[in-house]
Amino acid sequence: MLIGALMILAGLILWLAGDRLRFLGHLPGDIRYERGNTRVYIPITTMLLLSLLLSAIMWIVQRLK
Repeated sequence: MLIGALMILAGLILWLAGDRLRFLGHLPGDIRYERGNTRVYIPITTMLLLSLLLSAIMWIVQRLK
């Protein structure tokens, strides 16, 4: 339940932030392919950035315990 609540909270934050977080998903290294009815989007750089951020947060939380 805690993970679900955190996901809902993260979704609300992203929804409310709107245009202020528009750069996420449009970073250099994010792959976007569009041709006809086919769209492929692979946000490699965005996922690496978010992974580093979450890892740093978890490391700080672990150190504070």
